Amino acid sequence: MDKRMGAESFMGVGGGTVSEESARNLRIAEDLCRKRKPKQALPYLFKAMEDPNNLDAIVQMAFLMPTMNEGVQLLEEGAARGRAHLIRVFGPDCFEDDRAGSRVGQFWGLLETRPYMRVLQAIVRLAFEIKDYQKSANTIIEMLRLCPGDNLGQRFWLGSVLLQAGRTADALSFAQAWLHLPRHVDWPPRGGCAFEPPSKTPLSARFAEENKYAPCSILYTAALASYKLWGDCEIARQYLSVSAKTNPHILVRILARVEQPKTLNNLPRSPNGPEEAHDYLWLTQNLWMAPDVWEWANNDAGAKAHILKTCAREGCNTREVRAAEFKRCGGCKEVVYCGAACQKEDWQAHKKSCKEHQRHKEFVKAMMAGRPMPRSDGGDGPIVASADFTPNGITTTFH
Repeated sequence: MDKRMGAESFMGVGGGTVSEESARNLRIAEDLCRKRKPKQALPYLFKAMEDPNNLDAIVQMAFLMPTMNEGVQLLEEGAARGRAHLIRVFGPDCFEDDRAGSRVGQFWGLLETRPYMRVLQAIVRLAFEIKDYQKSANTIIEMLRLCPGDNLGQRFWLGSVLLQAGRTADALSFAQAWLHLPRHVDWPPRGGCAFEPPSKTPLSARFAEENKYAPCSILYTAALASYKLWGDCEIARQYLSVSAKTNPHILVRILARVEQPKTLNNLPRSPNGPEEAHDYLWLTQNLWMAPDVWEWANNDAGAKAHILKTCAREGCNTREVRAAEFKRCGGCKEVVYCGAACQKEDWQAHKKSCKEHQRHKEFVKAMMAGRPMPRSDGGDGPIVASADFTPNGITTTFH
């Protein structure tokens, strides 16, 4: 959550615990880093770090360290500093469960705690990058203990990180805690990290309908963890089918053997859209590409029924027989065609919705980046159909 918006934007970073001068130097440094000018940012970061309470300056500096290991070390020093500061502010029991002075469960809601939570979030990211999955997982678990409502969205990572750490039963327990949450409850105990023994009981007939908007990362965690624990069982197939229906982009890329993303996706996103699929695969795709896992998913007819596409040209009705066999429209990336002839013939019918979709995405991108709305090129020719599974452009085209 951007500290330049919301309560911290007018009450000060950390509720005013960071001096305005230090916060100003950090804003300059962050803006320079966004412009890919890290060397120019360093003097401002050093000035910002003169205020011992400016943990966000430590976060920014950690990502500029020569190695990620050094970045993690710096962040851990920042976390220790932040913990000591919060104990001074709230008392010695503020981190303890079930104590009179405890603030557990209130973190993030208290502005003074937010810089500390952002340090923990940065540890999660860099620890994962250096493949210290246990540290990454344990840091998220601590964040969810302190803030079970998960204001920083770490529940979308934890299942994947636990699987990478080999903690399969914990991953499934965590996923089930969120997926089978009673309707009147906002979040599970300890943010899903109580880690009860996972259930092998098949899902109810209502599960798919009740969870059609569930986060794809948690659903796919449940599917993969169930298979790794119990093999090709009913509940694993059920979770996989609901996962494929909720976000087919993930299973399509797995079964098409698309290369695992090398970076996270920073584009605007909608729930369970392709951008969220990209980030989930950055975290977890290598686990899905294990031969036994891939064969299991590829042989599941129920799950594959949700990802095989039909040609978009009216009257064609040709259906894929394997994942990503057809090519998507290179403009909107929302429809697929069995061949160049169908795409060309359908262009006049598809053109209006295609252009509207492109304009909408460009508008959102421009708004997020603070840029003027791009003008349309006004072209009338069909956008070349492409597989376009990479962040930067076309991978396969019709000629």
